[in-house]
Amino acid sequence: MNTSFQIGTILGIPIKLHITFLLILPVFALVFATNPAPFGFQDQSSPLINYLLSFTTTIFLFLCVLLHELGHSYIAQRYGVEIKDITLMLIGGVSSMEEIPRNPSQELKIAFAGPLVSLVIGFTLFIVNFLIASLIVSYASTSIYLMFNILGSINIVLGLFNLLPAFPMDGGRLLRAWYAKRMNYIQATHYAASVGKIFAFIMGVFGLFYNPWLILIAFFVYIGASEEDKATTVTVTLEKYLVSDVMTRDVISVSPYMSIENLLQFMLEHKHMGYPVMEGDSLKGIVTLTDVHKVPPLERAVLQVRDIMTTDVISLPVNAKASEAFKLMVSNNIGRLLVVDSTGSVVGILSRTDLMRAMMFYNEQL
Repeated sequence: MNTSFQIGTILGIPIKLHITFLLILPVFALVFATNPAPFGFQDQSSPLINYLLSFTTTIFLFLCVLLHELGHSYIAQRYGVEIKDITLMLIGGVSSMEEIPRNPSQELKIAFAGPLVSLVIGFTLFIVNFLIASLIVSYASTSIYLMFNILGSINIVLGLFNLLPAFPMDGGRLLRAWYAKRMNYIQATHYAASVGKIFAFIMGVFGLFYNPWLILIAFFVYIGASEEDKATTVTVTLEKYLVSDVMTRDVISVSPYMSIENLLQFMLEHKHMGYPVMEGDSLKGIVTLTDVHKVPPLERAVLQVRDIMTTDVISLPVNAKASEAFKLMVSNNIGRLLVVDSTGSVVGILSRTDLMRAMMFYNEQL
């Protein structure tokens, strides 16, 4: 199921809306509509104007979030980083980048660009409000003045909150960039993630006594810090290996005409979870135990491998880095990749188990 859809392109970057964004829009509008000034429009004389202003403010708020992400993306593009898309969702905006540069100065500028945009928007709205109100006294009592104040306040809070030195906020990346100038990238990530976990713990304690929402945010921060630490350690370590160093060369394939029942028995005998499907020397697809589980037991004697195999095979060259294989597996949520040579022939298969084995071997050498 596709949970996001594209609404346009800016700077060559596809802009998408996640389904959760459509769910949160009315919630934010309701919050603005049910709160009095200076945090909402409850004091408006007409309920229709109240909800219209609330919904308009919500739209502008997420446009500001989009500008925040475009700030990151614009600087990243200048350093040659590919931006796959920007998605607006429940938690705000997410820029899907190919990879953050390892250069500390570049990562620092990319990370700071987003909060800077939010702070600039926030202070600009306050200054505009102040200048107009000083010229037109009645302006301070208008709904536009109130809307600008709300948007200005939220953007400043958003900018400052993202500067907290904790993953997955931008401040966590700023802290890692600072550490990375003094130590290797894995250590820098570990220290920055540790600081993030401490912030999450403190935030969670405050949440117990003051606001339950802080507990949810603390959980999000703790998980984000842990995942960043783990993913960076795996990626940087695997960069030391080529795919050819860790792949399984003895490739066992199956026929597209094998029955699912026989395939299941074949898997039990050979103890692998996935196999390329070959017809002669021609690669037809790949079939996994997950594909088998989707077939009702009564149909396994009737259906064949060709009926359930995946024909859109993801492969990579034999001289690619093992870290590239890991990224491919994560981004496509798959457990194995086929490895091909310069002629396109299958010369190996690489699983997550192979990658984890390489990680264990490297750690034993330390």
